[in-house]
Amino acid sequence: MSVTPAWAHASGHDTHGRWARFRVEGIETCMRWIPPGAFVMGSPADEPGRLEREGPAHPVALSRGFWMAQTPCTQALWRAVMGDNPSRYPSPERPVENVSWHDAQAFLSALAPRLPGLALPTEAQWEYACRAGSTTATHAGPVELRGLCDAPVLDAIAWYAGNSGVGFDLDEGYDSSEWPQMQHPHTRAGTRVVGLKRPNAWGLHDMLGNVWEWCADGRRRYTVDEQPVFDPIGTRGIKRCSRGGCWHAAARYCRAAFRYWHHPDNRSHYLGFRFIAPALAAQQPKAC
Repeated sequence: MSVTPAWAHASGHDTHGRWARFRVEGIETCMRWIPPGAFVMGSPADEPGRLEREGPAHPVALSRGFWMAQTPCTQALWRAVMGDNPSRYPSPERPVENVSWHDAQAFLSALAPRLPGLALPTEAQWEYACRAGSTTATHAGPVELRGLCDAPVLDAIAWYAGNSGVGFDLDEGYDSSEWPQMQHPHTRAGTRVVGLKRPNAWGLHDMLGNVWEWCADGRRRYTVDEQPVFDPIGTRGIKRCSRGGCWHAAARYCRAAFRYWHHPDNRSHYLGFRFIAPALAAQQPKAC
């Protein structure tokens, strides 16, 4: 793939793959290329922390690649586009939170003249990107749940209830002193600056932890099928999917397969989003 997106002011290739950057009011955001392909969506029955809603594991194929924001949408980018900041934990490089699904859609509409085709990822696109070719509970490997808020594999890749208060640097924080079985004891927690934890193989940071991320679609019932389901979209009910866990979440929720749903009007200080952009036809490989 050699075509640079029209919206990019810079692009290139590194050890994680293709990247492209755009600017809005001086705020630079990096997007990562996610190639088309197939994966097994959901979790196996013996995965620690698994809930029934994550199964059955089944093959899914995504017929088109897409660009995905390297991190959750930051407060700096939100302010540059929307002119305000609804976040409880104000800091330009932290993820924006306290935004509903409808708020995220308004942001995407406002940014669309500069980046046409912006959208929230579908649940399938999100999990595919989170896994980045891995088949374990996290992109860093299997999960061992030593306690409610204690899973060692998460420490290097995610801000979750077991570590989100370590070195917390804002005056206002959530009282975490009584959270049970923390990997690293702390007393005050909240969101953290994006991109500090190790990325996955496709260069995406904070896919697990920090903030829950809104997805475009609603509920989809998983079914067993030997043939891949192509480009699935959940259409059941009004609620919209959120993925990834957050700084406030127990360890079991910060796994690639965990699924949750919120009413699209809901706002909370642990709910944010990241976005995707389509590729030009010339950027798509000839075969999936």
